[in-house]
Amino acid sequence: MIPDNIHSLFVKSKARQLGFDFCGIAKAVKLNDDARRLESWLTKGMHGSMHYMEKYFDQRVDPAVLVPGAKSVITLMLNYFPSVTQNPAAPKIAKYAYGKDYHEVIKEKLNQFLFELRENIGEINGRGFVDSAPVLERSWARRSGLGWIGKNGNLISRQSGSFFFIATLIVDIALQYDDVFAKDYCGTCRKCIDACPTDAILENKIVDGGKCISYFTIELKDQLIPSGMQGKFQDWMFGCDICQDVCPWNRFSKPHHEPAFTPIPEILDLSTSDWEEMTEEAFRKIFRHSPLKRAKFAGLQRNLKFIKGK
Repeated sequence: MIPDNIHSLFVKSKARQLGFDFCGIAKAVKLNDDARRLESWLTKGMHGSMHYMEKYFDQRVDPAVLVPGAKSVITLMLNYFPSVTQNPAAPKIAKYAYGKDYHEVIKEKLNQFLFELRENIGEINGRGFVDSAPVLERSWARRSGLGWIGKNGNLISRQSGSFFFIATLIVDIALQYDDVFAKDYCGTCRKCIDACPTDAILENKIVDGGKCISYFTIELKDQLIPSGMQGKFQDWMFGCDICQDVCPWNRFSKPHHEPAFTPIPEILDLSTSDWEEMTEEAFRKIFRHSPLKRAKFAGLQRNLKFIKGK
């Protein structure tokens, strides 16, 4: 039988070949502590109208429910920090949405990853997940030794900051496991807490999702943004990067090398008036492969009106 460490070395080598920046491996266990924290967060209603967060609770905290016989959780991180910035006159868009929809990009990489594992190791039962599935990816990233969870709820790497997508591959083979990242390098810093204009970041690493600008501009579909938030969005039309932009660890962020994340020119250059004059047909054509389609044309128009005070 091939030793676990040989398979683990292959996993990490293949991750690099597929363009992932970091790869860590953790033993597949039930996340009891995370389950208690998630239950408390949900009970306090901090998920706002994101009722999907209440579903599939067992799947979120137990990888064996998602993949029967699960033994290992492989966590992969892909940098999305851009080399360019938006025109100051453009409504602000979160950096992760500058290029092609990351779900499409990473899902393709995960499918290839699982194919390669089966070709080189043997029959493997496994599933890949990126963001939209019921997986606590930041907890698994910490358990895989890739970083710590900051006060703003993001996974932070000492080497490269927090502008990363996190993907998860759960498999039913035993591998060599990395040590848990046990330290917390946020210390007494509270820059993200103090900078959040909607007071969404609370003490003890709790984020009130129902107060986050990203929630209002993306998740709050078909509803008006509460008037109490007027004047607090700082021109953010889709998502928000404030807590990451002020994080001292992001001084180590370096531009990504993923061609699919090359910014769509319109995201960098269109002014507020350009957006207001855009037709729905043009929106669908320009942003057909963009994360912006998640908020829909009507949602973005609503957001524009709100940040302009209309």
